[in-house]
Amino acid sequence: MMSIHFTDMKKIGLYITMGLAMGAAGCNKYLDKDPDNRAQLNSPEKVAQLVATAYPNTNYWAFAECSSDNVGDRGSGTTEYEIQDPYMFRDVRSNQPDSPEGYWGACYKAVAAANEALQAISQTPDSVKYNAQKGEALVARAYAHFMLVNFFSKFYNKTTAASDAGIPYVTEPENVVVKQYERKTVQYVYDMVEKDLQAGLPLIRDEKYSVPAYHFTRVAAHAFAVRYYLFKQQYDSVLVHSAEIFTSSDISPKLRQWNTTYKNMTRLELMATYQKATEPANLLLCETYSSYARSYLYGRYAFDPGHSQTLIFGGVPALSQGDWSFGYQAYGGDNVVYMPKVNEYFVRLSVNADIGDPYVMVPLFTAEEVLFSRAEAMVSKSNYTGALELLNAYLSTRIYNYDASIHTLTTDDVTSYYGLAVQAAFNQLILDYKRAEFIHEGQRWFDILRKNLPVTHTIYGTGATLTLAADSKQKVFQIPQSAVLSGLALNPR
Repeated sequence: MMSIHFTDMKKIGLYITMGLAMGAAGCNKYLDKDPDNRAQLNSPEKVAQLVATAYPNTNYWAFAECSSDNVGDRGSGTTEYEIQDPYMFRDVRSNQPDSPEGYWGACYKAVAAANEALQAISQTPDSVKYNAQKGEALVARAYAHFMLVNFFSKFYNKTTAASDAGIPYVTEPENVVVKQYERKTVQYVYDMVEKDLQAGLPLIRDEKYSVPAYHFTRVAAHAFAVRYYLFKQQYDSVLVHSAEIFTSSDISPKLRQWNTTYKNMTRLELMATYQKATEPANLLLCETYSSYARSYLYGRYAFDPGHSQTLIFGGVPALSQGDWSFGYQAYGGDNVVYMPKVNEYFVRLSVNADIGDPYVMVPLFTAEEVLFSRAEAMVSKSNYTGALELLNAYLSTRIYNYDASIHTLTTDDVTSYYGLAVQAAFNQLILDYKRAEFIHEGQRWFDILRKNLPVTHTIYGTGATLTLAADSKQKVFQIPQSAVLSGLALNPR
């Protein structure tokens, strides 16, 4: 097995010093002119190259998934802090990629890139030429802050958001070594996210991208808006933005084809296809510096046979009998089970080196997430017919031996299975479908926060349990100790 080499992360302030502007004053007395004009952001193309780096280059899947109820203790395997501590409901003792601190740094570096680009655009005399780059930078800046506030602050609650401590919303380049910031409030951060998102989305031009799947296209930006308004429970806006993605009545082709195309793929083909830019379900991809492709396979704290039986092989809620089984593919043996979603791209440090850097291409937004959010919004409006149409389109790509004449979900199916009133039953069904759909991807954590759910983890061998209460302070990941230098208070414990 190839070794992994991670570059040490230098902790300075919020990790947002970029170096593009710093050092200029010291050089001016030695140089009458710039020796290399590539450092100047003086064309839309150069700004676009910078904005392309305004996406977090590490991912949250490891710590979010291992905090959720989608994982168990396999009894053996690797025990990196990035997966062990979240499972034990402890503050993570690591600053490496795949850790909360690593993700914090990656998000603020992305913000710094966006701010450098926006400043350069504001200083150009013909800024209209940069509208597409400005739109992407604004939406990317909003996204990084949005993810930060949801992990490192209390989850949005309209009754307490105006007093809950948020995270710094940074709107200008950092030009000192240790700059002081304030957290302000969750409401303030959400308001700023919405401001940037609404300003940036109309400016985006898909034709400016050579590989659109790795940028905020208009569809990807609308998918971001769907998630934002879902978290705020503003369902009318969820419906408006999701309609921009599902523009026709036949949405099935936009979903992953688990029961047809995927059904005939090998394990390695699935791993490669799941993260491909050509997969229609992938609305936004991001290259991340990550060893998650290893830890989800070989880690002690990960998806296990008990959860696979409950979430996959044991049947899907409301569709748990006979031919209603889903066509997901899972592999493994003994205490190891996994779905082939995560593929590692290993880059050697040199041609003959046996160490290098691992990368994982991460789908940040997918058509399936938008579908579930739209269905939830419809349920909130008591539009059960509309929700059923969406869910049945989803089922047409999931049920292993799908037959439209047989496999049609009805309201009676949902209410009889859960024994709940219609709205509550539909909401629970959507949560259960999402839980199975996004195994390994950390999405379940957001629903645990949104719905204020407790989580219980079991220790292999002893049967001892650890419980994360619905109102536990540990649901808010700890701000890095290094950020204290910038004047930020740590989250209470």
